[in-house]
Amino acid sequence: MSSEAADVVRLLKVSGETVAVAESLTGGLVAAQLTSVPGASKVFRGSVTAYATELKHELLGVDAALLAARGAVDPQVALEMAAGVRKALGADWGVATTGVAGPDPQDGQAVGTVFVAVHGPVGAATGSAPGGKVEALRLNGDRAEIRRESVRSVLALFLRELAGEQTGNERAQDTEQNGGF
Repeated sequence: MSSEAADVVRLLKVSGETVAVAESLTGGLVAAQLTSVPGASKVFRGSVTAYATELKHELLGVDAALLAARGAVDPQVALEMAAGVRKALGADWGVATTGVAGPDPQDGQAVGTVFVAVHGPVGAATGSAPGGKVEALRLNGDRAEIRRESVRSVLALFLRELAGEQTGNERAQDTEQNGGF
């Protein structure tokens, strides 16, 4: 269990929200990290490991034309995966990973090219695009290292989004308690 996963579960419990995970290159490792945290069953809805490109469309609703034009390793694909798993599994938040762990390039993308995404309540965190945020990663190392760092990175991104939402909620509650709007 990672500290990021424990913090994610803790913040989700505090907010009363849930998460679902869509994974490609990480093959279930993000879900494994989250479910290794005691009490995760209160906040973890489930996961979809859509390793095959067509499953990203069939199970997660990623636009087929987008997949045909750009391939599975793309920032918009990552965001659509996160949004799709959120909708499919009825969660407040969706997180996703897609990329190339190696040993060979894929869809014209070099080994170590990874996109991680979080999709949640619209305008959840300051600085976030409406509903979602994607980060592009350029990772070094062997296949196992790239996959581990992808898991850590998506959990860190999600934690930043959750912490931003938490801070916003706390500010709103403080304002209300002090007679504001």
